[in-house]
Amino acid sequence: MKLLFKSLCSVLMMVCAAALAGPEGGRCIAPAKAGGGFDLTCQLARDMLAQPHNSRPPLAVVYQPGGIGALAFKNTVTQQPPDGKTVVAFSSGSLLNLAQNRFGPYNTRSVRWLAAVGMDYGVVAVPRESPYKNLPQLLEALRDKPGSIVFGAGGSIGSQDWMKAALLARAAGVGHKVMRFVAFEGGGEALSALGDNHVQVLAGDAAEVGRQVEQGVAVRVLAVLSEKRLGGRWAHVPTAREQGFDIVWPILRGLYMAPGVSDREFKEWTDALAKAAGQPATARALTKAGMNPTWITGRALDQLVDQQVENYRKLAADFGLAPRTGSLQP
Repeated sequence: MKLLFKSLCSVLMMVCAAALAGPEGGRCIAPAKAGGGFDLTCQLARDMLAQPHNSRPPLAVVYQPGGIGALAFKNTVTQQPPDGKTVVAFSSGSLLNLAQNRFGPYNTRSVRWLAAVGMDYGVVAVPRESPYKNLPQLLEALRDKPGSIVFGAGGSIGSQDWMKAALLARAAGVGHKVMRFVAFEGGGEALSALGDNHVQVLAGDAAEVGRQVEQGVAVRVLAVLSEKRLGGRWAHVPTAREQGFDIVWPILRGLYMAPGVSDREFKEWTDALAKAAGQPATARALTKAGMNPTWITGRALDQLVDQQVENYRKLAADFGLAPRTGSLQP
């Protein structure tokens, strides 16, 4: 009986280990805790590859928080041998971190940018019971009593959410050094804090906020930070521009791979994702999530990544944020 029990335990441990590593179809690393934009990107990629036309086995989603993406980036760059079965979610927030050297000694050529799948946009959210019904009311209160309003951010000073909050503070006539904020490990944690009234405002992302609203988080969105109104669930929410504030924050979402993966493995992923990206179901899923379908790969993606990093480097300098140097420890 003991021998049988040990055999069963061994089998279960092997099954669990296989599940953690991901099936033959591969795995997607979400470099934060569950519930944020990285998680959403991986789940969208999983659903894209699970469509009937695609014969790849299911894509496993694995969470790897640490340094707001720094740990996952370092592990991907340094893994030996390179893992051709693993992709990692990235966003414009990842590129903002690269622009400030928050990923250590690495740069935009340290990984292979696989594909951009969607364009997300920033949103300004408050708790559902907040007294602020629109963006002018919020910014007026921020101008009059900046110490009374605390922003939640999926990251520390200089992160994407912090940048959006700093732009809002600037629009209210408040210096970013006066602005109060609390840093969290990813957008999921920040949204939970907002829903529980631990912070008063979150300058988050449309897709991750929409997903949390679906799951019952009690928040109200005052504005979307896009050039024009978004479709789907956000069609009724005005842009910041409509409300008199010229703040736009697009968020590219996509996937990258280790630098040493073979061209064959890289092409297999690109071909599978490209095939899925062309399906109507993919466009519907992205629109429902609050994103515009955006398929970019190859040299065009490399150039876009470099361009965004350069723009973010200038924006960071504008806010007086000196590039960081040193360790990647989260």
